[in-house]
Amino acid sequence: MEQPPGFVAQGESSGLVCRLRKSLYGLKQSPRAWFGRFSTLVQQFGMIRSEADHSVFYRHSTARCIYLIVYVDDIVLTGSDHHGISQIKQHL
Repeated sequence: MEQPPGFVAQGESSGLVCRLRKSLYGLKQSPRAWFGRFSTLVQQFGMIRSEADHSVFYRHSTARCIYLIVYVDDIVLTGSDHHGISQIKQHL
């Protein structure tokens, strides 16, 4: 990978590179970076990550519950709190 033309210092060829601050599509660490960001976003909304399966998130309140399940490239959102489900959809 080469630096863009505007980022190369004139007259220097010291072998410096730019540090990439995000994952590129198609690299093997990209799914992990996506899931880390997604997990943080869901937990900020009040969902709790399951200890048994880290791809399952839940939120329980009085007589209502919401479950969010991530499987490969699918997200399943279900539960008895319809208002909470619509809020999560808007949050995502």
